[in-house]
Amino acid sequence: MDIYVGNLSSDTTRDDLIEIFEKFGQVIEVRLITNKFGVKSKKYAFVEMPSEDEAQKAIEEMNEKELKEHTLSVSVAKPKNPRTRKTKSGKRKKRGGKGKRAVYGGEDRDDSVSIRRYRRRPKAR
Repeated sequence: MDIYVGNLSSDTTRDDLIEIFEKFGQVIEVRLITNKFGVKSKKYAFVEMPSEDEAQKAIEEMNEKELKEHTLSVSVAKPKNPRTRKTKSGKRKKRGGKGKRAVYGGEDRDDSVSIRRYRRRPKAR
């Protein structure tokens, strides 16, 4: 079971979290979330424990406890939502889906309709 641990101090390490959560049972993995360069902590982490009972006990005990002068926020980790992307019009759209494509002339057509490609006519000499 995955556990979300939020409001961590920036100097909290994986070893600190392992040490705290091993009191409640076996810890499979600790994922400390950092920025895209892997340098600065985003101040939250995920702790994975195999037993649901041990994980539930850890959540109850560790929620609102202090670690390095920060009050922890501990809860069950929610599943990740699929990412969305912005279309040209600024609307948000789920990835991977086939939508409408703007075609020459401004009209919209479904992707299922074949789009004719126009070739340039050779210039008269």
